[in-house]
Amino acid sequence: MKRILYFVFWVIFCTSCGDFLEEYSQDLVYAQSCEDLDEILIGNGYMAQPTTPSYFSYGDKAFYYPYLHVMDDDIEEYLTGNANISSSINPVTTLRNFYIWAKEPFMRISGLTFRDYDWKRMYEHIGYLNVIISYVKEFHEDSEEMRHRILGEAQFLRAGYYFMLVNLYANPYSKETADATMGVPLNLTEYIEEGYFSRDPVAAVYRQIVTDLENAIVNLSGIKQPTIYRVNEKAARALLSRVYLYMGEWQLVIDECDEIIKMGCSLWDLNNFDPGTATFGCKRDYFLAKESPEIFFTQGAGVVGLLMDNQNITSQTRYRASDELYGIYSKYEKDGILDLRKNCFFEMSKRDNGYFFVRKNPMFDATVFDSFLLRSGEIYLNKAEAQAMLDQADAINTMKELMNKRYADHKLPVIDGLSGKELIQFIREERRKELCFEGHRWFDLRRYAVSPKYPETKAITHVIFKPGTSLMDKAPYDRSYVLQPYGEDNAWVLPIPEEELVFNNGVMVDNPERIERE
Repeated sequence: MKRILYFVFWVIFCTSCGDFLEEYSQDLVYAQSCEDLDEILIGNGYMAQPTTPSYFSYGDKAFYYPYLHVMDDDIEEYLTGNANISSSINPVTTLRNFYIWAKEPFMRISGLTFRDYDWKRMYEHIGYLNVIISYVKEFHEDSEEMRHRILGEAQFLRAGYYFMLVNLYANPYSKETADATMGVPLNLTEYIEEGYFSRDPVAAVYRQIVTDLENAIVNLSGIKQPTIYRVNEKAARALLSRVYLYMGEWQLVIDECDEIIKMGCSLWDLNNFDPGTATFGCKRDYFLAKESPEIFFTQGAGVVGLLMDNQNITSQTRYRASDELYGIYSKYEKDGILDLRKNCFFEMSKRDNGYFFVRKNPMFDATVFDSFLLRSGEIYLNKAEAQAMLDQADAINTMKELMNKRYADHKLPVIDGLSGKELIQFIREERRKELCFEGHRWFDLRRYAVSPKYPETKAITHVIFKPGTSLMDKAPYDRSYVLQPYGEDNAWVLPIPEEELVFNNGVMVDNPERIERE
C-alpha cells in the first residue's frame, strides 16, 4: 500500500507570532494503516487524562475547563482554617477570578496571569482530527467498518470540541441573531491556511457541528465499542439532541431522543442505590460509575471531586454545593415526597454540619468524567423540554419516566395539571437537579436567557472568604460579587485569548470587555 506522509499543525491559529515556530513547529506523523490512525485518534483526538489526577492543576496536561463548574449558581466558595490561597494546587487560587467573573479571569489571586489552555488544547485536537477525517478513506486495504468507525469518531469529537468552544467563547445560539453573532474560528482543513483568522458566525459553527454529528451517526451505525471511552452511534445522537435543544429545533430534539430510547436508554433506579450514610468515607454506590447503565460516553477527567475535597478538615480552599441548589431537593418533603438524589448525589462536610459536597463519583478515582459526559438522564430531559415547548402533553409522561427512578417509592410530585411556562419551569428545575456539576448549568442559564418562548434570566451572587488565623478557624466572610443577568453583563462569555488577538493582527475580534467588579 502507498505510504502516506502528512503533517499535523497542532494549533493552526492559537499562538502568537513570536512563539509559533518555536512551540508549534510541524509535528511529523506517519500513518501506514487505519491502525496507525486509530492510535493518533486515541492519543491526540480524545481528551487526555491529567498527569496529576490526585490534586488540582490547570495547564496543558491538566484538567479541561475546570472553571465551567464555578461560574454558575450551584456552587459556593468554602475556605477552612488558615488556608494557603497562594498555592496553585488549591482550586480557589486559580479559579477565584472565574468565580467572581473578573475582568481578567485567567489571573490567579496573586495577580499572576496564566494561559488559556482550553482554547489551545481543543484546537490542537481539532487539528489532528482534521487530518484523520481527510485521510482515513485512503486506506483501502483496511476494512470498511474500521474506516467508518475511525471517521465517525473523529467527526463526533470535532463536533464536540466546537460545541464547547462556541459555548465558552461566544454568546448563546439565538435564531434571530446567530448569523450576525461572532462565534469561533472554523478550521476544517488538514493543511495550514495562509492569512489571518477571524471568527465565524455562531450559526455557521452550529451548522458544522450538526453536519459532523449527522455524518458521525451514519459512520458509527451498527458499530459496537468495547468501552464507554469510545464514541458510538448513541453518543452521537445524544450530543446532537443537545445541540438541537440549544438551537430550539424542538421536533428534531424529540426525533433524536426517540431514536436513542429505541436503541436502549436505561435509567438507574435510585430506590436500589446505596448512598451509605452520605458521609465522608462511608461505603456507598457512586452514581457516575463506569458500571452504571446510564453512561453512553465520557472522556477527560473528573475535576469536581477535587474542587469539593472533603478529606482535609483543617486548612483548605475548595467549593461546596450552594444552599440554593441543595435546598431544591427538599422542596416536596413536606408532602412526604422524597427526592433520592439528595443523598445519592451529595455528601455532608465532615467538618461543618449543613455544608454539602457533590459526590457523584469518587474524589480521586473517577471512572466517569465531568469534562465530557453523555448519559440517559439527559435524554429524557431534552425530550421533555422539547415536547413542552411544542405544547405536547406527552412531556409530562416523559418526565415521569425519569422521575419514577429518582423519587422514593416512586411517589412523585403532582405535575399532571402543569402546562406552558409552569411546566417548562418544572422541567428546568429537574434538569438542574439531575445534571448538576456535569457541565450543563452555566450553558443552560445562558440559553434560557435567549429562549424565544419562555425567556428566563437571573443575577448570581457569589461570596468570597478570607483565610482564618489557625488550622481550625472558620474562614471569615470577605465580600460578595454579583453577576448581572444575561444581556446586562459581559461576563457570560469568556474573552478570546490575548495571544490569539495579537497573532491575528486585529482580524480576530475580542468579546466586549468585562467590567472591573468592586
